[in-house]
Amino acid sequence: MSAVALPQIPPVASPTVASPLPVEDFSQPVPRPTTNLLGLVRDVFQHGGPGYLQFAITNLCNADCGFCGFARSQFDPKKRRSVTLREAIDVIDIAKKNHIGYLLFVGGEPLVHKELRAMVRYAARQGIRPMICTNGGLWTEENMRALASDGLSSVIMSIDAHDIAVHEKNRGLPDVCRKIKRANEFFPTLGVQTTASITASRLIEDFDKLPEFLKSLGFESCTFSYPLTDLKSSYLSFSEGGLVSFTRDELIGVFDKIKKMKHSSGYPVVNPTESLDEMQRHLRGETERFGCLGGYKYFYLDWHLNLYRCHFWETPMCNVYEWDESKLVRDGCTRCMIDCYRDPSVLQFVAVNAMDTWHALKKGQVVKAAKHVFDKRNLISLKAVAEDFKWVTKV
Repeated sequence: MSAVALPQIPPVASPTVASPLPVEDFSQPVPRPTTNLLGLVRDVFQHGGPGYLQFAITNLCNADCGFCGFARSQFDPKKRRSVTLREAIDVIDIAKKNHIGYLLFVGGEPLVHKELRAMVRYAARQGIRPMICTNGGLWTEENMRALASDGLSSVIMSIDAHDIAVHEKNRGLPDVCRKIKRANEFFPTLGVQTTASITASRLIEDFDKLPEFLKSLGFESCTFSYPLTDLKSSYLSFSEGGLVSFTRDELIGVFDKIKKMKHSSGYPVVNPTESLDEMQRHLRGETERFGCLGGYKYFYLDWHLNLYRCHFWETPMCNVYEWDESKLVRDGCTRCMIDCYRDPSVLQFVAVNAMDTWHALKKGQVVKAAKHVFDKRNLISLKAVAEDFKWVTKV
């Protein structure tokens, strides 16, 4: 994997007088954040709906995946870094001020961080839905029960193949499928939603076999991560290796297989059909319908506390301590095909357009407001929401 020279921005110090760290009584459960319908409607018209932050709290990982730069055999130990609890609490406070409703803890592997419980609890107490993306290799009965008690809202677990042996060999994590299955048995009993995240790679030889395999592990839904061979930010979840290298026509065919699984198998695939179509337009060089909301509603924050509009973008927007509305970017970008930014940009388009309509009306810009109302993409976005309504409401 070739080295990527990342642009540097001057470090910004945290407040010189920091409030004391909260003292947590971990024996007491934290209520999981809930949605008030009136509050959600108000949020849609004022801010376009809740935002979403992926927070890489560490670059350490216990896995050794063949398509990821975080793999333990590839990552330089001298570059290991994890955020402190003080930094994480500051981030959560700043995220709340910037209308973030969903906070996804990622890594590396977030479960290696010894302060994850405290971070999850603090986010839940602030009314932000805490979520975890994990390989599942570190699940125990103790930490599952604890995180559920801490207010954890949702869990995304990685799956690479339709076969236990192939998946565990690629991950370098023996017995991980048993742990994933146990997590899928445990979390739903306490109201924690789980989803499989499947990297579209050459490890998947037969998409028709995926539904039964996912069911055998206890998953009730899945989402596909689109293959990444290059990222410009600090995030390392990509590889130049053969497992995720496809020709343009091969990759267009992969999206056809995902669409077939979504519509023919009866198994819930939560990537919107319109987003899958968008990725095929992207590959063909055709005009895309939906610009990405990365940098406006969705963000990536790394272990150095540099805030990026997405994983792909080479230049940080700012340090997290500088984050405010003046830093937001909304330029209709279509540079990449990263699912966790492009998919929700289709789903949330109608909410952002409702906000645009409301703000135009407040300024007396009736013609501009009408253009937002009669934008044909509103119906396409609403159709995507309806398509994934069951999953969206659970999350």
